Parts: sequence; structure tokens; C-alpha cells
Amino acid sequence: MDDLSLNKSQKLVRILQQLQKRGGIPAFDLMGRFALDARTLRRYLEDLQDMGIPVVEEGYHSNRIVSLDRSYARAGVQLTLSEAISLHFGRTLFTFLDGTSFAEDMDGAIERLEPAIGRFPQEAGQHLDRKFLAVPEHGKDYGREGDLLDEIVSALLFSNPADAEYRPLKGISKLYRLESLSLAVYRQGLYLFAKDATEGKIKSFAVERFVRFSRLRREHFKYPEDWRPLEMLRDAFGIISGPPEWIVARFTADVAPYVRERRWHPTARVEPLEDGGVRLRMRVANAPELREWLLGFGAGVVVEEPAALAAWVKEQHLAAAARYT
Repeated sequence: MDDLSLNKSQKLVRILQQLQKRGGIPAFDLMGRFALDARTLRRYLEDLQDMGIPVVEEGYHSNRIVSLDRSYARAGVQLTLSEAISLHFGRTLFTFLDGTSFAEDMDGAIERLEPAIGRFPQEAGQHLDRKFLAVPEHGKDYGREGDLLDEIVSALLFSNPADAEYRPLKGISKLYRLESLSLAVYRQGLYLFAKDATEGKIKSFAVERFVRFSRLRREHFKYPEDWRPLEMLRDAFGIISGPPEWIVARFTADVAPYVRERRWHPTARVEPLEDGGVRLRMRVANAPELREWLLGFGAGVVVEEPAALAAWVKEQHLAAAARYT
């Protein structure tokens, strides 16, 4: 890819690569290679410094050389065969990001690490793309969301608030002032956890539903020391949390092995039944993800508690059956 056509995140990575060269690189060369003026280059270097990368500048004007502190470079890095396989396998888990700068950056990182892979028997390192693969779910398409993702990631890295417009699955779009806290991957989709500065509440947002997301790069907020994203998801049956309640469901013998084989939630307990079925108990949020999961079992499940959930599942099945009459 031409350096001039890169987006901001990609340029930041490429500039970092140039700074790692022995002896550094003249600032004028960076400006010419990436079509930057002096002020823009200064912002890129400040962004790197904000990330804890020790940028060193020596000289003035046309003689200015930019490099990294020598102590920052890592020497003697070598990957074992199992580490190389893990790296490749991990990349296949993110195929739903193909077409975005995320995917290109991951591919670039793996390519740069290839020289660090140790020597193994030739046959051991062949055909890794066919020997290890992740079969993708029905992932969301982020190919057109490159600039939006760059803004979100930059807002996360530099703790910049953002003005955003978000359109929910149902309803009209709404404007927010957001303080981005975490970017999560769930079922081949990206979700942003952010504090709604107006309401003071932390909410989750599906990234593809942002109509607009503009970070305020001159403003910063203090990242909360007590923010624990996994704590927020403790009672969730997926990505949507809420007040937990005990869910009890009885599964028939034909689907019982599937229910037994998985750990659905830390609170989940499976009880065998005399007819070969199982009873599942867990304390989770009664959210759409849970309800859709239960509906997916069709006649293979009967919800026992709570009564309101049982009535809702019954109503949905009756409505579906009515469509076939």
C-alpha cells in the first residue's frame, strides 16, 4: 500500500517503523514520505509519546533527526513453533475485520515478526493456513468503517471525549458526549463501552450503528481507576447486562448433551433428569441475548422460572406456529 494513501492509524505504525531504523530518520524525510506538514508531524510524534514510546529528536530545522531511545528496542526476540502457530491462529479469529486498518495492522505486525520465527523442520511450518483455521460466524461488515474505527481507537488510547451520533436498532438517532472506556469483541462484532457524560452512566454501543463519531483531540478525561469491564458483564449472558435473576429451564434428552458440554455462565448449574434431559439454573440478566438463545432450542426447552419469561417464550412459539397455519 502507498504510504500516501494510508489512514491515520496506519501512518502512525509506519512512522514508528521508520523511527526504529539505526540512526533514526530525518524529519523532512518523514514529512515527504507521508505528505505531512511540520505541525501534523509534531502531532504524530506527540501521539507516540503519549503512548509511552520514547521519541528522541536531535538537531534543528533541516538537520533534525527523529529516532527512538536505544533502550526501547528489543533484541534477540525469537518465536517458537507453538508461538508462531498461536499468532497465526489468533489472526484467523479476526477475519470479520478484513478490509479495515485493524486487519491490515495485524497482518503487518505478523509480517514483521516473521524474521523472529525460529527454525523448525520444513514440513512443520508449511500449510499453517489450512492446518489451523477458525470458521467464521455470521460476522458484521466493518470494511467501510475504517475512519470511524480509527477515531474510536484514538479516543480510547488518548482518553479524548467524543461527540457521537448513534442510531439504535429500533428508534431514532441520538447525540452523545462520550468518554470511551473499552472496545470489546463479541460474536464477530465490535462494541464500545463508554460513559454518557450527560447522564453519567456507562453504556454499550454497537460500533456499526454510529452515524458519526468525532473525538475532541484537545480535550482529555481522566480514565477511571475503578473501571472493571468484566465486572459490568458479570451478570450478562453476552454483551448486554442488567439486573440478574434466577433462570431455570428444562431441556429434553436430545439437546441435553449440547447443554452439558458448555459453560454458559459462572453461576450455571446443570442437573441430570430421569428422562435423560437436564435442568439448567443460572443467575443472569433477562436480556434479549438470553431470550433469543432459549427460542433457538424450539421444542427442546421449557422455561420453568421466572414465570414472565416462560410466558414470553410460549407466546413467541405460538405466534411462530400460527404463521404455518
